[in-house]
Amino acid sequence: MSAHVWKLKNRILEWHERPLLAGVLNVTPDSFSDGGRYLDPEQALDRALEMEAEGADIIDLGGESTRPGAALISAEVEIARILPVVRRLQGRLTIPLSIDTWKADVAVAALDEGAEIINDVSAGRWDRLLWSAVAQYRAGYILMHALDQPATMQKEPHYTDVSGEILDFLAKFLARAEENGLALETMVCDPGFGFGKTLTHNLTLLRDLAIFQKLRRPLVVGLSRKSFLKLIGGSESLEITNELAHVWAAARGAAIWRVHDVPPALRAARLAGAFGRGADTA
Repeated sequence: MSAHVWKLKNRILEWHERPLLAGVLNVTPDSFSDGGRYLDPEQALDRALEMEAEGADIIDLGGESTRPGAALISAEVEIARILPVVRRLQGRLTIPLSIDTWKADVAVAALDEGAEIINDVSAGRWDRLLWSAVAQYRAGYILMHALDQPATMQKEPHYTDVSGEILDFLAKFLARAEENGLALETMVCDPGFGFGKTLTHNLTLLRDLAIFQKLRRPLVVGLSRKSFLKLIGGSESLEITNELAHVWAAARGAAIWRVHDVPPALRAARLAGAFGRGADTA
């Protein structure tokens, strides 16, 4: 299976012209970026449809904050947050719906209602039933590296070789997921910017991003509004810093960008696509 193809239950995502955009929609009171803004299911519905109209290729819905220091919540609370939104999106959203969760019960509840992707920050480590749930539904799966759970992941993170260690981690857990019933063509990988990484770690990962093409699976990057980019460019210049980082990542193989602001990301993605086509666009 090509590294430019991602197989979901009911469709296949392919891309050649530009990176795909996964629009972030948090229905949480405490997410670092948009916590509290879309707790009302009708507002969340409107926001999802707005991002689709703006050019998003995927909507990534989350009911539990994964910001540094965030406490875990129960599956029951998470389901109560996301399910009203998932149900409202049925028959309205034409692009795939992704659910940002590491819990099997949450995944099953959402997949039962039509979600097509599970975005798992834990790489299957925090709920041993998750992989079997994803495999049962033949859903798309995002396998991400995080050093630890959100409450503790930023407490003195240490690596000897951050890029090499994360590459090895993703390769190992791709193989384990396959052994547990997930088809390779249903999986994509995310190195987990900001999840147990210092400023230096994040910049090193960004510099070395091309090595993750060795995995031969599409690569997701979550750079949008990350604090390390604010440290570099300042909050007032975050939009341009974000899009410069996105274009840099695309040139090194990043196929999917997880974004909060779709219009500027779409402009940058089109630019990255034009760069990739080179002189043929003239």
